[in-house]
Amino acid sequence: MKGLADEPNHMIELLEGGTTLEDVIDGHVYEQALAEKSVFVVSDLGSLMRQHAQWQLTMPQIRPYYQVQSNSSPVVIEVLASLGLGFVCADKAEVSLVLDHGVPPDNIIFSGVCKQLSHIKHAAKNGVDLLVCDSETELCKIARSHPKARLLVQVTTWAQAAETSMEFGCSLKSCRHLLEAAKDLGVQVVGVTFHIPSSCKDLQAYTHALSDARCVFDMGAELGFNMSILDIGGGFSGSEFQLKQVHTTVRLLLDAYFPTLSGVQVIAQPGSYYVSSAFTLAVNVIGKKVVARDWNDELTPDDEPEFLYYLNDGVYGSFSSKLLGSTIPAPAVHKVSSSRAEEPVFSSSLWGPSCDSLDQLVDHCLLPELSPGDWLVFNNMGAAGLGDISSFSDRSAIRPPVYYTVSTADCNQSDSKQKNLEKHMSKML
Repeated sequence: MKGLADEPNHMIELLEGGTTLEDVIDGHVYEQALAEKSVFVVSDLGSLMRQHAQWQLTMPQIRPYYQVQSNSSPVVIEVLASLGLGFVCADKAEVSLVLDHGVPPDNIIFSGVCKQLSHIKHAAKNGVDLLVCDSETELCKIARSHPKARLLVQVTTWAQAAETSMEFGCSLKSCRHLLEAAKDLGVQVVGVTFHIPSSCKDLQAYTHALSDARCVFDMGAELGFNMSILDIGGGFSGSEFQLKQVHTTVRLLLDAYFPTLSGVQVIAQPGSYYVSSAFTLAVNVIGKKVVARDWNDELTPDDEPEFLYYLNDGVYGSFSSKLLGSTIPAPAVHKVSSSRAEEPVFSSSLWGPSCDSLDQLVDHCLLPELSPGDWLVFNNMGAAGLGDISSFSDRSAIRPPVYYTVSTADCNQSDSKQKNLEKHMSKML
């Protein structure tokens, strides 16, 4: 998972004969019931392949560059590299990780709003020339440390500004000055990048962003730059419906502003789109309280109880993304018997083990009454920061084991990239 770049060995279980991911989870729950009942993660690598197939079907004209910061599992990097993706790296460690997996430097974009000089020099030394730039300060650092860099100007969008407290990117008004400064410093500008958050419901944001990008392309061309790359960012949630919505919106706009005959390469930065559904986290209930709905009141016999459950993992471990504002999806109960599906459900809240007021994972969900020792399963956790050691309050804590799986059906795809993938998978199985 994220943060496991130094993990030396990866075992991948091949699922044959109708074995499902649920069967794998059942098996590990049984193993943990006989041991310490530790947190664990199950990964379905076939999900990465299916998401890529869906991308190629829906957006064949847009090349995906995977955002490594979404999930830097070496296995994920290897699978996506085998499928032909490019990569977006935010720092030196991510650049090194991707290069170590045989990705050509030409297939890497070095992003990041405030890059360290040593990281820029590392990119230059390793031939990673495509960098993102959003300010004159950043431009001067790049010109000094990586004069052969090819820049993508990051243009701010109102959708991105509305989601964050800090404004990232260069405003349209400031772009000409930035381009002129790049010209004076002798640094090449080759394109534009922008970002529309996946949470943005108003897809008109793409209309404004692509119009602004066209203006910046024209400014760059006037100054003699060969503007050839358009990056539409990473606003893809992982939903097939949302992907089709975005495609429907941008397709006509791209035809108008950046037609195929213009020779502009259009790329995107999907991150959670690829990995979110590929990882499932299983945690154990370690504590329980019964409380009144209003915590200031006493619970009477006539009141319907509300349950507060403590889990053996929290925001200082696998749920670190909660501290950054992400919403943790309500879990499913691992059903040890079919009778549990018929049990009544109660208002419940879920907490990590730290007894910290920040360690609330889910404020409200409906669950049957649970007991210590029961298991909860969180789906779509691939981009949630699982296993990031920097997020643990106890630095000596053991990161959750990740059990990688792939089905024979997913391995037996027929196109050339999938054949390349099969070679890599056979080495890891």
